[in-house]
Amino acid sequence: MDQPHQLLVFHLDGQRFSLRLTAVDRIERAVEVTPLPKMPENVLGIVNLKGQVIPVFNVRRRFRLRERGIDPRDRFIFARTSRRRVALVVDAVSEVLGQQDQDVVASREILPGLDYVEGVAKLADGLVLIHDLDRFLSVQEEAALDEAIKHHD
Repeated sequence: MDQPHQLLVFHLDGQRFSLRLTAVDRIERAVEVTPLPKMPENVLGIVNLKGQVIPVFNVRRRFRLRERGIDPRDRFIFARTSRRRVALVVDAVSEVLGQQDQDVVASREILPGLDYVEGVAKLADGLVLIHDLDRFLSVQEEAALDEAIKHHD
């Protein structure tokens, strides 16, 4: 029997995206983000979560969506990559889905080189991109982020 993929579905500008639930720590209301100099363009700044400095990723920019400021109704999804904890700013979080392997298509089968998308989940009412957090930042952006955070501490 296929293992189900547990996906947390979130929304940006009316579009649905998802993350593997295993990567998600918690969901919180949006708070003020502290910008840092020399941050990669896909990082808005940092927030303090229980004493830990967490970079806030600009998912809108990554998916080439309309830029806008953080709204008090927005949510932060705190998640883990293989290297660090991160926060994603999203419009809303709607549900957790369980998808079987046959309902998920790997991104390399659709469009090779779509680095930050792990795959696409096929739902009865459309498709949902599965976001790959480990590939959100390039190696150079990761290094710049590490340097910016180190100088902030």
